[in-house]
Amino acid sequence: METFDLLESEVRTYCRDFPAVFTKATGSRLFDERGREYLDFFSGAGALNYGHNNPRLKRRLVEYLEGDFVTHSLDMATVAKREFLERFNSVVLAPRGLSYKVQFCGPTGANSVEAALKLARKVTGRRNVVFFMNAYHGLSLGALSVTGNASKRASAGVPLHDTTPMPYDGDLGPGLDTLDYLEAFLRNPGGGLELPAAVIVETVQAEGGVKVAGGEWLRRLGQLTRRYGVLLIVDDIQVGCGRTGSFFSFDEAGLAPDLVCLSKSISGYGLPMALLLIRPELDAWAPGEHTGTFRGNNLAFATASEALTYWEDDSFGRSVAEKGELAARLLGEVAAAYPAACASVRGRGLIQGLSLAPEGLAADVSRAAFERGLVIESCGVRGEVLKLLPPLTVEEAELREGITRLADALGESVGRAGLARIPAAREPEAAAREPEAATREPEAATQRPAAAHP
Repeated sequence: METFDLLESEVRTYCRDFPAVFTKATGSRLFDERGREYLDFFSGAGALNYGHNNPRLKRRLVEYLEGDFVTHSLDMATVAKREFLERFNSVVLAPRGLSYKVQFCGPTGANSVEAALKLARKVTGRRNVVFFMNAYHGLSLGALSVTGNASKRASAGVPLHDTTPMPYDGDLGPGLDTLDYLEAFLRNPGGGLELPAAVIVETVQAEGGVKVAGGEWLRRLGQLTRRYGVLLIVDDIQVGCGRTGSFFSFDEAGLAPDLVCLSKSISGYGLPMALLLIRPELDAWAPGEHTGTFRGNNLAFATASEALTYWEDDSFGRSVAEKGELAARLLGEVAAAYPAACASVRGRGLIQGLSLAPEGLAADVSRAAFERGLVIESCGVRGEVLKLLPPLTVEEAELREGITRLADALGESVGRAGLARIPAAREPEAAAREPEAATREPEAATQRPAAAHP
């Protein structure tokens, strides 16, 4: 790691949490230069929904490169872009009755958020944007202005204007609908809140601690924004592209947002790509009003088109939902074994969170898990939640194996913290040792690299 310490900026983050030099990866597994294997329950912060070097996507990428097709095109028309647009419409939008124009942004989620905020203000002529407590939308200035985390907001170095925070679903405790608070401001001209241009929301606050908004709450939010002429922006950057079991995380709530931000796993292969979906009547951009040199990443268009084949029927989404239910059940068993440390298990599909106390315990468990060959990060405004984010293609046996490693790491950390443990009725370790769960598919086993170096 000396080269990185010497030559790379101090801004780096994940290499401090996961101090290894990685060299190869396949499916749900990473390999470092010493030949050690790790289960990856981090998935590039959600950019690798289909796993590392997914063979279907890799085959399409190699064919594209070997054919000398266009790789960089700004916003010029290419065959790869046309193929993606047509397939995205036929596989994702048309079956849902959704009609959106697709804006190709600069290649990060934050740029998609920036575009959404700019367009909402342009269309409505209003400046203010409502966001929710604990939200995370990116680290550029516009995205930071609708991000709740105090330390991240402080990194702006300048005041962040024209946004207003509101409590998210559940923030005011059980039995209280936080949208009553928002509506009180919207309907009262004496409330001091300028009618916003937009409300931006994550259906699951991933970085905010895997906090899940209920379907009724989301539907009411959609109704409120329509009633008051406020645009609804859904940030589906981390929990979209199938993470919750359907392609869009808002499918279950029946929403049709005005603007949708997508990035991370939209390319399928971890290649940079970001989109803003725009209701057609809101597409008020003048040519060149929001650009980006790398908005025409045709390698990403090619793999994104291939990734959409997973969604041509509902079988893949059902498998994600089933594995999500298994992960939640196994985490529940872990939590039951350590009641003094585990506050709750929450999530949707294959984003699951284990909330821990006291402060600092989640980070300690993450370190102990890494020592056991499991890559898993902590999240939440105080870093109090362990976030499970395995590839959607993870095998059931790998899911069990990873949660067993997590349980072992939690036991070590709890012991250091002097917290009590009670025997569980059925340990996840025992479940992972069941023959049918512990046996890996022959095909998956053959996908592992034979050596640590290419």
